Amino acid sequence: MLARNAESLYWIGRYVERADDMARILDVAVHQLLDDASVDPDRTSRLLLRVLGIEAPDTQLDVRSVTELVAFSRNQVGSIIDSLASARENARGAREVTSSEMWECLNTTYNGLAERERASKRLGPHEFFRYVEERAAMFAGLADSTMSRDDGYRFLLLGRSIERVDMLARMLLSRAGDRPSSPAWVTVLRSAGAHDTYLRTYRGALDANRVVEFILLDRLFPRSVFHAIRQAELCLAELDHQPDSRVGPRAEAQRLLGRARSELEFLPPGVLLEDLQDRLAGLQETCRELGEAIALQYFHAAPWVAWTDARAVGGDAVVEGEL
Repeated sequence: MLARNAESLYWIGRYVERADDMARILDVAVHQLLDDASVDPDRTSRLLLRVLGIEAPDTQLDVRSVTELVAFSRNQVGSIIDSLASARENARGAREVTSSEMWECLNTTYNGLAERERASKRLGPHEFFRYVEERAAMFAGLADSTMSRDDGYRFLLLGRSIERVDMLARMLLSRAGDRPSSPAWVTVLRSAGAHDTYLRTYRGALDANRVVEFILLDRLFPRSVFHAIRQAELCLAELDHQPDSRVGPRAEAQRLLGRARSELEFLPPGVLLEDLQDRLAGLQETCRELGEAIALQYFHAAPWVAWTDARAVGGDAVVEGEL
């Protein structure tokens, strides 16, 4: 597979998952702001933006302004609309390795965003978030049912899994300092799409340690961190067409994933809430390093070359870096 097609599929998986997770997080946060009069809108909005990695403006924030910034802004890198637009552009450039149904789903989703944005301003933002969640689920279903289980599918699934780990770590990090008995842990379950499954698993008992355990470690729930890491590991193992090494993983990406899985898999019971912030920050750092390792291993065979704007140097292009 061409490196550019592999990279496009990888980022399609990441962008669609990012839009889906941001819609889930924002949907729960907006409901909390609207329903609970005791919540400080500005403080809660700034916490949400910090979790999502978006720089907060200096102005006072409320439900409307944070929704405009995170969901509807076309100029904010990482917004829901920006993520879906990026997924669509990557799919446009990789038409030969994606199915027609996948392209039509992304194209139709993007073209319907403006109408859903107008409807949400009349009926409430939930209309927009539900649309994004439903279309992301449709895209995932079409990818699963129309793509051959070849390297292209593995890169798509790899991107989705890594982004899921990063977003779940952000969700948990937003509540890491809360009391174990705080009702805010329910918002984490709802944001992760895990509320109903958690209640069935633990017979309705709400406990912070169990919530963290379920989202981080559950082997069977497909939106848990452990399950996503294992899925990413399987994808990398199948993408590595060389014979197995006798001394462990050869590639940096596989080493990073194996270390992250081992640290979670062999945690003693009942200690998840201890140093939770450091553990989640470590997962985020692993996702960042993993992205760089995958890019170097599969997408950029040589160090990348950055070109400066010719206008900035009097008409002569300057190359930064080395070949």
